Amino acid sequence: MFNRIFEDIESVFERDPAARNTLEVITTYPGMHALWLHRFSHKLWLYRFKWLARMLSNFGRFLTGIEIHPGAVIGRRVFIDHGMGVVIGETAEIGDDVTLYHGVTLGGTSWSKGKRHPTLGRKVVVGAGAKILGPIVVGDGAKIGSNAVVVKDVPAGATAVGIPARLLEDDAGKDKAFRAYGISDDMNDPMVKTLYALIEHVNLLDEKIVQLSRNRKVKSAFSEKDTGEKAH
Repeated sequence: MFNRIFEDIESVFERDPAARNTLEVITTYPGMHALWLHRFSHKLWLYRFKWLARMLSNFGRFLTGIEIHPGAVIGRRVFIDHGMGVVIGETAEIGDDVTLYHGVTLGGTSWSKGKRHPTLGRKVVVGAGAKILGPIVVGDGAKIGSNAVVVKDVPAGATAVGIPARLLEDDAGKDKAFRAYGISDDMNDPMVKTLYALIEHVNLLDEKIVQLSRNRKVKSAFSEKDTGEKAH
């Protein structure tokens, strides 16, 4: 048990440059507290003390703002950064060395009793506000961009962004260092490009309208001047 706690603390130092010392991590990181409480509630769940497990889970949500169902299976060295608003469903499975940011949902899309929540492979990074829904699989080393909504499988090593999520170009051969919030070097998202193009077009139209308005005022001023001179 203590070995896993030390692993958790080390994972914070590896992935959060704001962490300064062990005491700070132990006492002020709600992601760690939520995971530690989950381990106890998950044991209770497996031993069929399900009401007690749910009560402990609810206490963890009250204490940390992170909701983890006691039935969820979570691997080693998982790091939940900030954590507020994270929701992990009953049949979710999370592999080793996964990083989740605040507002992440691992949710279901069905009322069936079977597998209905996602499975995350090893070293997956899920950006803030992302939603991964249904019994889908996110492969090892995949990255999910902030606020993405993922409803289909994501291959290992791929990067998914947008609503609904789309895969970006393969990151093969690029720097594999940890990237905060799951953002890839290649954010060439077609939806984002379309929105920027529309915004630019609207700005150009606004400029033309302003210019036409100025031209009309100038012409109007000259017309009034000519009329005044003829009257004299």
